[in-house]
Amino acid sequence: MGALLGLLFGLGGLLVWRSGHRAPPRRPRDHRLRERLRELLVQAGVEGVSPGQLVSVSAVLGVLTAVLVLLGSRVPLIALLFGVFAASAPLLLVRRRRAQRTAELRDVWPEAVDNLASGVRAGLSLPEALTQLGVRGPDQLRSAFRRFGEDYRATGRFGESLDRLKANLSDPVGDRVVEALRMAREVGGTDLGRLLRTLSGFLREDARTRAELETRQGWTVNAARLALCAPWVLLLLLSSTPSAVAAYNTPAGSVVLLAGGGVSLLAYRVMMRVARLPVERRVLR
Repeated sequence: MGALLGLLFGLGGLLVWRSGHRAPPRRPRDHRLRERLRELLVQAGVEGVSPGQLVSVSAVLGVLTAVLVLLGSRVPLIALLFGVFAASAPLLLVRRRRAQRTAELRDVWPEAVDNLASGVRAGLSLPEALTQLGVRGPDQLRSAFRRFGEDYRATGRFGESLDRLKANLSDPVGDRVVEALRMAREVGGTDLGRLLRTLSGFLREDARTRAELETRQGWTVNAARLALCAPWVLLLLLSSTPSAVAAYNTPAGSVVLLAGGGVSLLAYRVMMRVARLPVERRVLR
């Protein structure tokens, strides 16, 4: 009897311990990096390119640039630095494209929400109004809403189709619009038109304010980038003449190059942090 009671007590303790809070398993670092690159490519509107392909292109470009600069300058450290610069160029271009596309979507979302409100006022159901955006909506959003329409017609599951729409858009404003529509669909009511009109006005005012700020700071940021790149462009031009850069093939020259690279990197990071406007994050994934 005592053994049975001890066994039952131990089993109960095991069940209590197993039912306790468990920290979610951490994903491997490479998996998180791959997910971030994939989201970056989606936000930039780059289709048909995987994170692995982006990394491969960066590596090949960096190696080719390093070899070409080494052949011209005969200074390995200069070749290495320009190889690093070239390898980072694809990622910088994708980030620049993401910023441009985010600004474009910010400008067209009010029009898309107005189209949704008009469709709902005309008596269309919410899935039909969303599907119509794939035909009559802004050009930048048509492909995502066209895929939503195809997915909804194939599955008939509105919630899952909205989740895939959010993944295709990968946009903070899109997340807010999708979640507002999901809530309106689940709760019901007659205030959807008013909600959409209010959201459209808010998005339009936010886009106008941010556009004014970006215009005012644009020339300052471009001038800072030009001042940062000018010494390295001059060094690249001098590298075509090995005798002009022979001094950098010494320990003192290496220290100067490394110090210049570190200062340039630090100055670029400080410049981007100072000039950065508050960025809306995707909190409603």
